[in-house]
Amino acid sequence: MRLVTYAGSDGGRPAAVVTGDRVLDLGAIAGSVTELLADAAALAAAKAAVASADLDSLPVLDASELRAPVVPGKILCLGYNYRGHVPDGVDPTANDPEYPDVFVKTANTLAGPNDAVVIPPGATDVDYEGEVAVVIGRRAQRVSLEDALDHVGGYTILNDVSDRAWQRRQSQWALGKCSDGFAPLGPWVVTPDEAPDPQDLLVEVVRDGVVTVSQSTSTTIFSVAYVVHHLSQVLTLEPGDIVSTGTPQKLPAAQETHRPLADGDAVTVRISGLGELTTRFIASQESAA
Repeated sequence: MRLVTYAGSDGGRPAAVVTGDRVLDLGAIAGSVTELLADAAALAAAKAAVASADLDSLPVLDASELRAPVVPGKILCLGYNYRGHVPDGVDPTANDPEYPDVFVKTANTLAGPNDAVVIPPGATDVDYEGEVAVVIGRRAQRVSLEDALDHVGGYTILNDVSDRAWQRRQSQWALGKCSDGFAPLGPWVVTPDEAPDPQDLLVEVVRDGVVTVSQSTSTTIFSVAYVVHHLSQVLTLEPGDIVSTGTPQKLPAAQETHRPLADGDAVTVRISGLGELTTRFIASQESAA
């Protein structure tokens, strides 16, 4: 299923997108997409409701009404998880690292699929990163590698918006990654039964009509299963938590013509089998301090 959080008069409600352009309200089954993913019986009931739905009676999906599909307690991200994407000055042909490079995006970064990202006052080098995001469905605490994927509730898209200038000012990346709204998420969660192999997805980013990123998840260093296993050894992953699996390196032409994001820009992240997420960027109305 493709599960969304749909705005309504009584707040966000879980729903399923059916046959591409219809939406089935699932609010009678669970209070949120996270609750659906965490409860096997509720998820089964949702699948049954989708299977028996009268398509002609369902409203057409209004994409403008979509919110972030889940509200994660934690957003954990990976750096340099694609072969060929390495820090400045590091040989891209060097041996793979032994462990993932993990950082956190804080709760204030979450944005929905229709929310514009405000470029902070004084920001000089805001950039985009298109990523496959894993949504945890079952509590994961010290899970084995073999069982790790059983704890995945689905997959979605995250744009790991980053302020490179702040990121370069310190060894820790938090201030470069955690401006308000710097984690657009969505538009939906694709459950594992309908999602393609997470290690065989094409991740692309389009800016100004030009593909600037194009690389398969088959080239990631650490698989989804390994990352969930690895993280769960240290902290407990809860339903709704997001694990974003890193971004590929920009294509050479895009690197050579890099331009920081500016007012009016739009970036589309598209991932095979998961859909696409378009984010608009607008200038802040505040003055830089």
